Order: sequence, then C-alpha cells, then structure tokens
Amino acid sequence: MVNNVDNRNKYSEEIELKAMKGMPCLILNIAATLIAIAAFVWGAILIENNGDSSIAVILMVAGGLYGFIAGPMIFPGLRVLKPNEAAVLTLFGRYIGTLKGAGFYWVNPFCVAVNPAANVNLPQTVTIKQSFTVGENQNKAQIIRESRKLSLKVMTLSNEKQKINDQLGNPIVIGIVVIWKIVNTTKAVFNVDNYKEYLSIQCDSALRNIVRLYPYDTAGHDNEKTLRGSSLEIAEKLRDEIQSKVVVAGLEIIEARITHLSYSEEIAAVMLQRQQASAIIDARQMIVEGAVGMVEMALDRLSAKEIVHLDEERKAAMVSNLLVVLCGNKDAQPIVNSGSIY
Repeated sequence: MVNNVDNRNKYSEEIELKAMKGMPCLILNIAATLIAIAAFVWGAILIENNGDSSIAVILMVAGGLYGFIAGPMIFPGLRVLKPNEAAVLTLFGRYIGTLKGAGFYWVNPFCVAVNPAANVNLPQTVTIKQSFTVGENQNKAQIIRESRKLSLKVMTLSNEKQKINDQLGNPIVIGIVVIWKIVNTTKAVFNVDNYKEYLSIQCDSALRNIVRLYPYDTAGHDNEKTLRGSSLEIAEKLRDEIQSKVVVAGLEIIEARITHLSYSEEIAAVMLQRQQASAIIDARQMIVEGAVGMVEMALDRLSAKEIVHLDEERKAAMVSNLLVVLCGNKDAQPIVNSGSIY
C-alpha cells in the first residue's frame, strides 16, 4: 500500500530534465564516427599488408564498434523542441523527467517520448493534417516523433451542441467553448488514459450539471439568475466546475463561455409565442401608462386655462375617446363636430 502511494505522488510531480546541449554532441559524434570509420579502414589495410597484428585488430574492432554501432545509436538521442513544447520521457517504462524549453538537446537515445493523445484532435482545435504521399519533404517517422511532444500552448475546445433540460424542464440546445492548457505534463500523461478525451467528456458532464440548476429565462423575475441573463456568472461557475474535474489531469481551464443558447426545436415555436406575448403586454402597459399621463395633462391644462368647462359626464367621455385614440393599434379617423358639444 505504501509503494502505491509513493508511485502516485511521484507521477503527480513534474521532474524537469536537465539535458545536454545538442549541437556539441552532434559535432563530437560526427567527428568521432568519422575517426572510427577511418580507424576501421586503416586497420583493414594494415591486416591486408602486414597480416594479423594486435594493433590492426584493435583498430578494426574499436573503429567498427563505434563507427557502425555506437555512433549511429547516439543520433536518435538528439531532440528539437519548439517554443511552448515539452517531451515526457521514459526509460524502459520508468519516468525520468520532462524536457522543456525551446532548443536542441541530447538525451539518452533509449528514452521514449510519451503522449497518449498524440492522434486525437479536439473539435474546433486548429490542427494541420499530415499526408504521406510520394514527393513530400517530411517523412512519416519525423511526423510521429513530433506528435509525441506535448503542446503547452493555450488551446480551444468546442464540443458539439447538447440538448439539456433546464431547471424548469424545458429542453434547450446549448454549446460552450473552453480555453485550456497543460500545466503539469506528468499528470496529463500518466494520471489519465487520454487527457484530451478526458477533458471533452468532463466538459459535457459539467455543462449538464450547471444547466440543470438554472432556467433558460423567466418573465417578471429580474433578480433570478437565468442562462440567458446571467451568462457571465454561469460561465464562471462552469469554469470552476470543469477545473475541479480536470485538475487530476494537470490541466488548467482559463475560460469557459456559452457560444450557443436556444430552445429546442420542439418547443421553440411555443416559446417564441410566449416571448412575443410578453413583449406585447409590456408594450401595452407602457402605452397605457403614457396615455393616462397624457389624458391627465390635457384635463389639467384645459381646466387651468379655462378653455372649456366640462361636467363629470363630459370628462368621462373625453377620457374614453382619448384613451381609445392613444391606445389603439391603428390611426384614429377624426370626425369634425361643428355643433355644440351640449
């Protein structure tokens, strides 16, 4: 039990590997390989001319071992890292460290770079597809080696839109975009089977958990949080929810935003009618309030300037006519009365 805990802690901590500079190793190995080949050829000439001699045999054996075996085996240890790239290296199945920083390095040629998500492309992530047709400059082995490196850049995930029931049980269609990056390469490689697929699944799960807590929209409740009206607060809770799930994979969620929000097709028409009715009611309420104010102002001015004296019955008729004109859907057709109003 103690050993299992120690292994878990070891693979949760990232070890930065101190590698040798690649250019000096490359130059020295090329020079040593050429010298070894020359020694092998020289030893063969000595044996041919002078017969078997200890010096010639030593030259041939040493030169052949380094020039044809050891020298070529050193070249696979040369590795190039671009900015914001890392390589998680294992030696015979044992994690020895993570190589970081742009540059040209040499490591143990038996080390293997591990990246379980090398061939997985997340939706909406910018990727360059490689083909292996005849005549291309890049070869398949080099591309495979490049794919085993981990990218430390900020990346984007945009899963497919989901149909989820909100707090009121209404089916809605929602989509999000997640901005993320790798902060712990050891956790990303060893703690989960595939950190990209793990992130995608956890984003879908967190989205369902958050959406079920809020209604899409509510009429007349300004203080209640909704998916449509409180997008910033909900996005922050969504980010925290995803972060709590992917911390085991060594990932950091920088931002999570709602990119699409709508009612599902089966209730979209009904909800549109409800929104239209609500908008009509709000507009009518505003029109009535304005009309009442205008009628009140008209009566006050008529009384103040003593333009005409109206009894209560005439005032009621005037108020009725003004409200009909001001609240009507169509323009009123005026009727001119040339006689007395009495």
